[in-house]
Amino acid sequence: MKIVVLDGRTLNSDRNAWAGLDSLGEVAYYEISQPEDVLERAVGATILVTNKFPLRRDLIAKLPDLKFITVTATGFDCVDLDAARERGIPVSNVPEYSTHSVAQFTFALLLELCQQVGLHAEAVKAGEWTNQPDFSLRKTPLVELAGKTLGIAGYGRIGRRVADVASVFGMNVVAYRPSGKVDREGDSVATCTLDELFERSDVVSLHCPLTDTTKGMVNRERLQRARPGMLLINTARGALIVEQDLADALNAGEIAGAAVDVVTREPIPADNPLLKAKNCLITPHIAWTTNEARERLLESSIANIKAFLAGKPVNVVN
Repeated sequence: MKIVVLDGRTLNSDRNAWAGLDSLGEVAYYEISQPEDVLERAVGATILVTNKFPLRRDLIAKLPDLKFITVTATGFDCVDLDAARERGIPVSNVPEYSTHSVAQFTFALLLELCQQVGLHAEAVKAGEWTNQPDFSLRKTPLVELAGKTLGIAGYGRIGRRVADVASVFGMNVVAYRPSGKVDREGDSVATCTLDELFERSDVVSLHCPLTDTTKGMVNRERLQRARPGMLLINTARGALIVEQDLADALNAGEIAGAAVDVVTREPIPADNPLLKAKNCLITPHIAWTTNEARERLLESSIANIKAFLAGKPVNVVN
């Protein structure tokens, strides 16, 4: 039994942290894999472990011994699910490890847009408060969330948790569910179309998986439906947004601001239009990376492998 970890560094670069795999088979651990290396590394593997390294049809076809793929993430768009299904290879993800962390980070981004805490703290250190006569220094308009409408695009575990937190802030919540399913019995959150979400919301927060349907769903036409003061948050997948369209909307003042933890290409290239857009906060894909979340992710990924070996795979997405 050969288990190959293709890109373990983003989850935990300490090989000792992966010791729970050692009793399950022969383990080949790689911090990172390049496209030119992966075939040689993966040949003969029964199980592949990937975080973001893409496993596409052509590669899967060259791995006759492959029986199981586990993704050390919630999103699984890095794997060609159809190709795996055709080979009878189950693909598992870890659906719940980051729910609290991503919801928390969503509000960290939103509160920074509304309060500009970092900007004001730096102003104090720079002497701006000291060198002016008033007891209070306000550099930007500050926004209260109570009474505002939060539109959640994607109402799974994370979206529901974000809705729970929003209610504590006194926000009204509406949701767009790409699947059309009502996930929680008795949930009082109103649903609407994606167009309606942009028309009704003061804040839109994205929590959708990346699929052919959701790719580019935030585009010029949809942004033109938004309220002028709308704020956009994305902690899901960068390609949900047409980034040039968002940059144009921000620079034209068509929406008030955006905060994104993800972009279409990562790490972010120097020519990404959001880097020069007005009122755009960008963080480096860290919503999922609290110590607690990464510990849960590693434990659950190992549990996925154990379940497969026991003949009862769990968290299968294909």
